[in-house]
Amino acid sequence: MTNSNYIELSDSDDCEKYINQFIQEFPLRSAEIGQGTIIKRALPSRHKRMIGAWCFLDHAGPVSFPQGDGLDVGPHPHIGLQTFTWMIEGTMMHTDSLGSKQLIRPKQVNLMTAGYGISHTEVAPATETHMHAAQLWIALPDDKQNMAPRFDHYPELPTLEQDQVEFTVLVGEFLQVVSPVKVHTELLGVDMRASVSTSTRLSLNPKFEYGFLALEGTAVINGHELNDDNMLALEPGVTEITVELHEGARILLLGGEPFESAILLWWNFVGRTQDELQLAREQWVNQDERFGNIPDYDGPRLEAPIFPDKMKASK
Repeated sequence: MTNSNYIELSDSDDCEKYINQFIQEFPLRSAEIGQGTIIKRALPSRHKRMIGAWCFLDHAGPVSFPQGDGLDVGPHPHIGLQTFTWMIEGTMMHTDSLGSKQLIRPKQVNLMTAGYGISHTEVAPATETHMHAAQLWIALPDDKQNMAPRFDHYPELPTLEQDQVEFTVLVGEFLQVVSPVKVHTELLGVDMRASVSTSTRLSLNPKFEYGFLALEGTAVINGHELNDDNMLALEPGVTEITVELHEGARILLLGGEPFESAILLWWNFVGRTQDELQLAREQWVNQDERFGNIPDYDGPRLEAPIFPDKMKASK
């Protein structure tokens, strides 16, 4: 059966060749956050700027460190997005200008909706010695980008099992299981973990684009190797895909409808025009009340970088 959005093929070889036309592989970049914490950055990339409304993806760890040497990110601002933290190992304290103070533990999600403006800190407790997490940003749609800021903590996420793979539904609906995490566009986020080597067939929404990132170990997505140095992206139009996970592998599956608007992403801001980003920068520099303050943080605020002359929109 064919239509303008997707194709279903009965022959497995033909189906695999068709799906492979939609798969893109690109390398991850290394970056440094906080006090010397090295992470792998998947989004944005010059190869792929967004997956649905997912516009930023860092994979931090797994890493071990002496007590007192964990991540310490001072007060910094956000607009026009939601920050999404999926904690796999270790703990982290979130504090924001709304007065929220929340320790995130493994298998939990912190979701901060910046909207018009918020500031926050992320600090590992002094006794912590491990960290492994995925940090993502979600671009807010046009009618929500200036909404009131808020913070939500999700201590439990729904799980299910298929073909000896444990699925944790982080965002959206997957295999008829719905995450409680509140987002504002059609999105999917799933943590997939296999304790033994196995293979599973996933049904996909042909309206969605998808991304696969290895969090631990390696996997094979429709014949394409997924490891800690690459990401695989899948364009809309595919209804099923085969995922092979090696023993101990954990991968992150992201999905969403292509975003409605081109966005500008600069520093910690998501917007639509250079003027609104530049205004937000000036307000942060001038300690405008837009971003509030975090009085109990013992240290300096992050300084905004120089604003560029010209920016290119992402979509």
